[in-house]
Amino acid sequence: MELIIEKQTSLKLYVSSKEAYKKWEASPNEVKLIDVRTPEEMIFVGYPEMAWKIPLGIQTFIWDDKEQKYPMALLNDFVDRIKKVAKTDDLLMMICRSGGRSAMAVNLLAQAGFTNVYNVTDGVEGDKVSDPENVYLGKRMKNGWKNSGCPWTYDLTPDRLYLSKDS
Repeated sequence: MELIIEKQTSLKLYVSSKEAYKKWEASPNEVKLIDVRTPEEMIFVGYPEMAWKIPLGIQTFIWDDKEQKYPMALLNDFVDRIKKVAKTDDLLMMICRSGGRSAMAVNLLAQAGFTNVYNVTDGVEGDKVSDPENVYLGKRMKNGWKNSGCPWTYDLTPDRLYLSKDS
């Protein structure tokens, strides 16, 4: 399967949600799954039970007319927060909503010397359904952590949550 450019990384290490869960399940003490979504996404959408929660950015509330959205703002201390839970040679798997922000996180970590960082390409919610006959057309129901039967929760716990000083 060809990945869209937004999901590609400089390290070229990729897994699906199912593959990420299997890697973690086989070596839970060696594999770290890191959810880089905003705290709001984790609270309202849920997150993988075993994930470290380290947001890559925060939601801004200034409308961007050109992009037709409220953009995200990257947090300057993201790599520093990752270094609180991982060493540069640890096996890390970055996950976001659907694979774009996690790719950005992989690239930032690669620039900081991390070498074994995978992008979970289908994310927590998955890709959009493109079949016009499907009742879920345009919804993120195609794959992803939640749609693949991997364990997740709404129970937000602070022990694996590392927020930025800027958030």
